[in-house]
Amino acid sequence: MEETDREAVATAVQRVAGMLQRPDQLDKVEQYRRREARKKASVEARLKAAIQSQLDGVRTGLSQLHNALNDVKDIQQSLIDVNKDWRQSINTIENLKDVKDAVVQHSQLAAAVENLKNIFSVPEIVRETHDLIERGELLQAHRKLMDLECSRDDLMYEQYRMDSKNTHDMNLIHTYFGDMQKLSEELAKQLWMVVQRSLVTVRRDPTLLVSVVRIIEREEKIDRRMLDRKKQTGFIPPGRPKKWKEKMFNILERTVSTRIEGTQADTRESDKMWLVRHLEIIRKYVLDDLLVAKTLLDQCFPPHYDIFNRLLDMYHQALATRMQELAAEDLEANEIVSLLSWVLNTYTSAEMMGNSELSPEVDVNSLDALISQNVVDQLLSKYMSTLTSNIIGWLRKALETDKKDWIKETEPEADQDGYYQTTLPAIVFQMFEQNLQVAAQINEDLKTKVLILCLQQMNSFLTRYKDEAQLYKEDHLKNRQYPQCYVQYMIAVINNCQTFKESIISLKKKYLKSDMEDTLSISHANMDATLDIIAKEGCSSLLDEVFMDLEPHLNELMTKKWLMGSNAVGTICVTVEDYFNDFARIKKPYKKTMTLEAHRRVVVEYIRAIMLKRISFKNAEERKEGAERMIKEAEQFRFLFKKLAAGSGEDTEGLCDIIEAIAEVIKLTDPSLLYLEVSTLVSKYPDIRDDHIAALLTVRGDASRDMKQTIIETLDQGPSQPNPNYVPIFKEITVPTLTVPKLLK
Repeated sequence: MEETDREAVATAVQRVAGMLQRPDQLDKVEQYRRREARKKASVEARLKAAIQSQLDGVRTGLSQLHNALNDVKDIQQSLIDVNKDWRQSINTIENLKDVKDAVVQHSQLAAAVENLKNIFSVPEIVRETHDLIERGELLQAHRKLMDLECSRDDLMYEQYRMDSKNTHDMNLIHTYFGDMQKLSEELAKQLWMVVQRSLVTVRRDPTLLVSVVRIIEREEKIDRRMLDRKKQTGFIPPGRPKKWKEKMFNILERTVSTRIEGTQADTRESDKMWLVRHLEIIRKYVLDDLLVAKTLLDQCFPPHYDIFNRLLDMYHQALATRMQELAAEDLEANEIVSLLSWVLNTYTSAEMMGNSELSPEVDVNSLDALISQNVVDQLLSKYMSTLTSNIIGWLRKALETDKKDWIKETEPEADQDGYYQTTLPAIVFQMFEQNLQVAAQINEDLKTKVLILCLQQMNSFLTRYKDEAQLYKEDHLKNRQYPQCYVQYMIAVINNCQTFKESIISLKKKYLKSDMEDTLSISHANMDATLDIIAKEGCSSLLDEVFMDLEPHLNELMTKKWLMGSNAVGTICVTVEDYFNDFARIKKPYKKTMTLEAHRRVVVEYIRAIMLKRISFKNAEERKEGAERMIKEAEQFRFLFKKLAAGSGEDTEGLCDIIEAIAEVIKLTDPSLLYLEVSTLVSKYPDIRDDHIAALLTVRGDASRDMKQTIIETLDQGPSQPNPNYVPIFKEITVPTLTVPKLLK
């Protein structure tokens, strides 16, 4: 209390201090005192009222507790009286046991009387029910079966209530109604037959399917009722619950699985296209079945059965199982593609699950994958491995077949433009095209991988092709009469190189995305380089063939026979032109290269004949005659190669100018000007060497040893300013006897 008083005084002081902060507030002290007095009186009045209210409540509570105590005493006394009466009546209740047994027996007899008619007519009802089942009147048969079951169940229930441990009477009832169980099984067998053929039945006789569903629904209701009674009494009739709805879905599931598995009519041994046929039959059957399920079957079942979605799930699961089984088999490459194309594309396409008639119930985006990505990857890996092996084998076989054509005695075929060719490029790229089209059925990624694989194997194949072309040439050189059409088939090999180039570009353009070009640029460059080598070696082989025939005539050049009027150059020109009639079957740009190379080699061989020093002119008259003959023959060469290069736009005269320049050196009549003429020759053709000059002066026949030495030494001291466009030619020409080893710049 003292603490409370102190707090009250402190609070009062604080309030008074708050009121009297300014001098002018002292005038209102009396006013403040009256206001605080009113507040105090008001608070005291509320406190008195609250205390009075609490006192009244306590008084009322005490009164109620007193009344409750009196009531408890009265109840206690009543319970004592009841207990006394109960103890006095125990003997009376025990005397009523006979009455209780009589009541139970009466109830049992009442149930027996109620079912008496059915009990006596059980054999007859069984026969009638059996007949109804055989006639297909399933609803009526089930109605009678339910009546029999109801009679049996009621009797068993009453027996269970009377004496649940009396198994003898239970067995007696069960035995008496034993045929009823066989009827139930027979009826169920008929139901499951209808369920198995539900997709056929619903088209022919939908009422039969509806009857089956109604029977199943009845049994489901009875199952639920019996299970509820079991919870209350512990009794359930034998054979319950039947769970016919669950069995129906199990039958449907087995039927779907059997239908999917049964579509395989062929094996790999009997038909190479067995898997394609199998998958196509599956596609057709599944689509037809689901369309029937959506349009007809769904109307025969209650909505809560959700029969279409249940069937859709069954078909999906059955398909997934079947696809996994197929994936686990030892499939060939084309079979892997067929399977993956069907699983990844056909299944969700408009030809199957994406069919517009199945929408919107079937959402292809929500369907799970038929086979896992891991299995897909394994199949793709196996496919790529098998394809690699197959492509290598196909390419090897194609090349072997092409090689057999090379030794034929008939010319190769020509294309529409008259160019010789073999079937090799067409066979190779048709094979590539087929595999790429197949890969494109699966996805873009596989298509790109197959394209890369094809080009990689093409790279290796071209190396073998090059080696075989070289062996072809070497075999021919052993016996130039064999094969008979060597030239024509070598032309075809050269043309094939151009066809390969064009086909590679076409294949990449058609099947390769632009953003993947860089990944194959190196490989493409390597293939182009290999093809150019094959073509170049082929052209060289053909020119070798030409110059082997020209060799006797080339050997006549710059000899006494030549000087006296030999027609060697005319024969050379005719022979070259004759060969080039065949070479006209070579495609551009190799034909152009061939012409230029032939021109260069003819000129080189002509100059080589000069440098061989087969002749040494005795006088100015012979020198003049020989030089004029050289100029005339240069003109013949110029005319020939201009004719052969017609339309190419290439300059064919420059090489023949070398022969004319040499002829001018030989033709010169004033030896004092010889140095000037030779220096002019060297300035034009800076790759000419000292031994070439010495040989040339030897052919002239009027230059002494000292003169040759002086001219060569003087030329060594002079500046050399070669033409940047000049293609060296003398470096290919060797002089048999080197008199001066030093080379000119």
